[in-house]
Formats: sequence, C-alpha cells, structure tokens
Amino acid sequence: MSPDPVTPPDPDEKYHLRLYVTGGTTRSRAAIANLRRICEEHLPGRHAIEVIDLLEQPELAEGDQILAAPTLIRRLPPPSLRVIGDLSDTERVLIGLDFRPKET
Repeated sequence: MSPDPVTPPDPDEKYHLRLYVTGGTTRSRAAIANLRRICEEHLPGRHAIEVIDLLEQPELAEGDQILAAPTLIRRLPPPSLRVIGDLSDTERVLIGLDFRPKET
C-alpha cells in the first residue's frame, strides 16, 4: 500500500543539497554563505551540503542539467528540486526546495 499523499514528511528526514558555483566569485561565496545560514536555521542537523565548482568539475553540470550558476539542487528527499541565484531570499529558497522545518 502506498503512503497517504497528505501525510506530512518525517520531521527527521535528511536533506542532501548540491550547490553548483563558478569559482570564488562574489555570487558563489554569497550562495554558499546563504545556504549554510538557511540550513543551520531551518534544518539543523538534518542536511548535507555538497559544493561543486564548475570551473574544477564542469563534467558534473551535464548530469544535473546546470545552465546557470549558482544553482542549488535538493537531491534528497525526492523529488529533485532546484533554485537558481545567490540564495539571498530565504523565503524563496524555503518554498522552492519545499523545506520542512523540524517540529518542536
């Protein structure tokens, strides 16, 4: 039997995030800092961040169909979701990646 689609996700679910950046640009550094801040505030202990520098590993862009950087991809939990930009708009990031704050 499949799970009920209206059942909220497990509040202890881990998020695997992949951030594509291009070198040490101002936008890249801002995206990394913003992502770390958002995760520490909204997903403490429930996230893993992988930063991919497209200047060093351009071949990885094809698999995730990266057309712009910075691009953040939520790889887990499914479905895969993405946000493009420096992640300075916290609300947009939270909505775009469907983050679920841990219930207290």
